[in-house]
Formats: sequence, C-alpha cells, structure tokens
Amino acid sequence: MTFTLAIVGRPNVGKSTLFNRLVGKRLALVDDQPGVTRDLREGDARLGHLKFTVIDSAGLEDATDDSLQGRMRRLTERAVEMADACLFLLDARVGVTPTDEVFADILRKKNANVILAANKVEGQAAEAGVLEAFGLGLGEPLRLSAEHGEGMAELATILDPLISAKRDATPETDPETDITIDDDDDLPEFAPTEKRPLQVAVVGRPNAGKSTLINQIIGEDRLLTGPEAGITRDSISLQFRWGGVPMRIFDTAGMRKKAKVQEKLEKLSVSDGLRAVKFAEVVVVLLDAAIPFEQQDLRIADLAEREGRAVVVAVNKWDIEPAKQQKLRDLREAFERLLPQLRGAPLVTVSAKTGKGLDRLQAAVVRAHEVWNRRVPTSQLNRWLEAMVSAHPPPAPGGRRIKLRYATQAKTRPPGFVVMCSQPDKMAESYNRYLVNGLREDFDMPGTPIRLWMRGQGDQNPYKDKKKSTPSRLRKHLGKPKF
Repeated sequence: MTFTLAIVGRPNVGKSTLFNRLVGKRLALVDDQPGVTRDLREGDARLGHLKFTVIDSAGLEDATDDSLQGRMRRLTERAVEMADACLFLLDARVGVTPTDEVFADILRKKNANVILAANKVEGQAAEAGVLEAFGLGLGEPLRLSAEHGEGMAELATILDPLISAKRDATPETDPETDITIDDDDDLPEFAPTEKRPLQVAVVGRPNAGKSTLINQIIGEDRLLTGPEAGITRDSISLQFRWGGVPMRIFDTAGMRKKAKVQEKLEKLSVSDGLRAVKFAEVVVVLLDAAIPFEQQDLRIADLAEREGRAVVVAVNKWDIEPAKQQKLRDLREAFERLLPQLRGAPLVTVSAKTGKGLDRLQAAVVRAHEVWNRRVPTSQLNRWLEAMVSAHPPPAPGGRRIKLRYATQAKTRPPGFVVMCSQPDKMAESYNRYLVNGLREDFDMPGTPIRLWMRGQGDQNPYKDKKKSTPSRLRKHLGKPKF
C-alpha cells in the first residue's frame, strides 16, 4: 500500500485545483461554482522525489441527514478514516468560518495526521485569514497557492517524514494508472496484470444505475448514489480484482442529448465521460430495463464502436421487470435491428440493487476483451478469403471484375484487416460488409469492432499514365524498318 493523502475542506476552497497540481494532470473538474466534486477521486501524485496517492473529496457540508449533501459528507468522512494523512484546506481570503471550526474538531478525532493549509494566499487580503487559522489548534498553517504552485516545496517537507514512516511497498510494485491504449500494439494474447489492468468504462444515460452497479461489483459503498439523476460528475476510476481478473473500472457521468446539455459544468462532466471511453478497452453500455434503447443509448453505443472499443450491453433493474422472457426477446430483436454494427455483442441482464447477473456480466467483459485482442493467422485468413470470393465474387464496375489477391491482419485491439486488391476505390460498401460479417462468424469475433481496409498493389502496366508515343518517336524507338 502506498501513502495516501486526503484533501478535505469546505466547498470551493480549491481542493480539486490542488489535486490536479499534485497529479500533474487536469483530472478533476474545476469550476467557480461550489460543490462541483461529489465522489472520491484518487490519483498518483508526485511532489519532488515523493510519490503517493492523493484523494480529492467532496466539500464538507454541515448536513447529517440522507440528503445529497449528507451522503457526500459521509463519503468524505470515510476518506478521512482511510487516509494516512489529511490536508485540511482553508480559503485564506475568506478566513476561518464556523463550519471550518466544526470540521477541524472532527478531523482531530478521526485522523492523527492533520496538515492545516491556507489556500489562495496571493496578495495582502489573505494575511488576516492565515492568522485566524492559528486559532483552530492544528498548528501553524501551511501557506499555499494551488493555482500558482506556491508552497509545494514546504508541503513536500512536511510529507517526507510521514511517507518515510510508511515505506512498506516499493514504488515498483504500484500498479500503473491512466494507461493510454496504443492501437498499434499488436499483442497476440493480452492477459491483464496488476501493472496493466483491464480498463472498463461504464457509460449510459443519467439514473441508469452506473454508480450503484460499480458499488455492487466492488462490494462497498465507494461511489455516491441516490434517487437524484446526474449525481456523478467526475469520471472516477477504481482498481480491484473482479473474478480474479485485475481491472480498472471507470464510473462516468450520465450522458444526455447534446441539445439538453446547457450548463458548463454538465458539459465538462460529459466530456470527462467521453475521455473515459477513449481510455477504456471494454465499454459497458448500461440501459434501464424500463426504457431501453432510447436514441441516446444508441448514440453512446455507436460512439464506443467508432472509438474501436469492445462493447458489452447490460440491462439494469431486471429485478423489477414483470415479464422477463418476453422482454428479453424484445430486447434481443431491438438490439440486432438498431445496432447492426455491434452484431453479436453480449447482452446481459443485471440488477445493480441485488447483484444478480454480475457473474455473467464479468464473464461477458472478459470474453469481449479476449475477442478484441484476437489475431488470425495469415494462412487461415487467405483460405477464408478464397472461399468467400468463390461463394460471392466481388463486383465488376465497368465490366472489369475486382480481384482480391490476399489478406492479412494489420493490427489488434480492435482487429484490423487489409485486403490487397485491384480497383480498391471502386469496391462497393456492401461487399465490405459481407467480408466483415464473414470475419465475425467464421473467426468467432462477435460484437467487437472490425476495421477493414482495401489497398491496391500498384498497376502492373508500366506504360499506364505515360504520354502516348507519337509516330515519329515510335519510329525512332523501333529503328529503321527492314522492309
């Protein structure tokens, strides 16, 4: 386990800005509006020679009921108990508020290592707030400017002895995070490891049950949930072993129709979810059983396919569906009709509330990942191509039959194939679909995106496109006739 630092404080004191500076990336959403962060976001931080895990938390609210603010507070308090140290952040320009005093007392009881920091110390207006912070009884406040990077060296000095005291695990054993997929990385068989886990993104419309599903999978209330639609804003990633397979799973904000997304904050949330899809290897599109395959669901599934990611469709809230058999038949028929580009992709019914169907969902994710990494030997591919051409010859535009010479697999993740042929620019799209469907069926690649490129080999006629010889040039080239 690495050293863990939780950043806590009232809303809008600059926690997410400091989190982004420590991890060196704009991972957390930042806005002037208070209360942007709702879930716990973890990241790999680096400060000088120090490496540790930092947690960005929701703003501490003075609410203890089951409201959204109350649930956010309980989640933040849980992060305080989990962390090795807490960085209690104040807004130096505002000064110490009664809410700050209440939470300072809570932190003293819940965590032994509390670091008091006054943020936004630029200018003379912050001096009074820094002096007020001494009254909290948490020692001398650390002066910080998360926006401009001031005070980072002093923070490293404070953290150094704490991290040295907990050096049980070496940095080399820590798992890698936020791995960008290299589409040209042709690995014949890719087995997920702790260093390179299987990346899974759960996407869907608001209130489909994405956070509840992930909480059920990992077996704890790690993500904020509730009846309100659109609770999740950041794309939160969690690493764990699911069925013995190392995975990193991304919970994303619900994606509404573009015309309905008006607020700047929601636009940031949706773009963060789209970014998670690009990082993922397998995308789980979560549908609501009561209203499946709405226009936005189809757009989300099509986006995952266009990004070249393996797709698994999961239908949630199956526990409250009355006519299960008929509903399942209707779902399969609608899936085949509305998403032909994902023909054969797994369709799994689950209940995020009860946990039923999660074993089948895990098997479908692993299977989709295996297919996404599949490589077909060139010899088998060319025997298959010969049989496909014999069964259904390619078109003959202008009376000249297009010749398919040979095929090879150029890449995996997703599988990509190149067919060398004559007149590639005149190949009909319907014949391309015929070949792609044949690849799916004959090489057992259901549901995964397949890329197919037609390439020309160059013309065999060396005189093509050359200027025609004039009779005089022709006579000069041939010499004096012998008759």
